[in-house]
Amino acid sequence: MNKHFVAINYIQCNSDYTERFEQLFSSRAHAIDTMPGFVNMHVLRPAKPGDDYLIVSYWEHEQAFKDWTKSEAFIAGHKRGFEDLAKAKAEGKPAPMHSDFKVYQIISE
Repeated sequence: MNKHFVAINYIQCNSDYTERFEQLFSSRAHAIDTMPGFVNMHVLRPAKPGDDYLIVSYWEHEQAFKDWTKSEAFIAGHKRGFEDLAKAKAEGKPAPMHSDFKVYQIISE
């Protein structure tokens, strides 16, 4: 399988949420793994506390990634994190994490 497209999710976690965030990924549902066009994924912990976590996913093409973000599997795979965000909002607290997706085309390997 060729990987031609990369999506990187930059995630900033509050310091009191990093342990929970890592637990969510260590026990993830693997919903993404069976998506058509998905190739691989890496979850990267920052070397310096306070820097962003990176979720790097490789895809055969951009449309496969877009299909993932609109799928029921995406919602299922992110359910616990979404619940954490909703709970913080309901309690009038700031979100425990913030996410920013950026996408890239691979030009060299």
